[in-house]
Amino acid sequence: MHAVRKQILQILKETEGATVAELADHLTMAPVSVRHHLDILQGDNLICVDRVERKGCVGRPQQIYTLTPEACTHFPNNFAALAGNLARQLKQVLPAEQVSCAFRAMALEIAAEMEPSTCQSLSLEHRLERVTEFLNERGYLARWEPLSENPADGYLLHKCNCPYSGVAGEHRELCLMDQTLIDELVGQPSVRTQSMMEQGRCCTYRIQPDTRSEIPLLG
Repeated sequence: MHAVRKQILQILKETEGATVAELADHLTMAPVSVRHHLDILQGDNLICVDRVERKGCVGRPQQIYTLTPEACTHFPNNFAALAGNLARQLKQVLPAEQVSCAFRAMALEIAAEMEPSTCQSLSLEHRLERVTEFLNERGYLARWEPLSENPADGYLLHKCNCPYSGVAGEHRELCLMDQTLIDELVGQPSVRTQSMMEQGRCCTYRIQPDTRSEIPLLG
């Protein structure tokens, strides 16, 4: 697939929909060029016009483009079948509490690939940069953002693609594994505030600065 069209799909995956103008801003392209790619994606049944909205008080209503269900096949889900089979096998041979422990252990093993201990000296924002890079290499379409201009308010970490799509609903242990993975990578507990398994646009985790580890500034 053309690189620009891949970018459009990713933008729409990470948002609730976008107009031609918004996509043009993201892509730094002329709207007429964006429309050309949208027409092709629409012809392939990968996007659709979900609704029409008026941006502001003046001007004509604008079309909001979103992904179709068929577009999901263009995002990484390499682990879905393997994870589903693994979960079923574990549930057949282990007690429920040991199944949860097994998935937590797998999350710790995955996190060890990033060597979280090397991030302990980094600021929380720099750690989040490392974490999103690590997750994106594994197909999660992750990004982070501050909750406000005040760092004390904390941060949000979004995972906009689920590599276990299609099986996580049946095996919620996979969500537990991802929660453990995020906490281990970041180096502190997080709170999941939104889940794709509960009709959320992304899986979102709220992360508060660990004030206990902050060094007071000398006046």
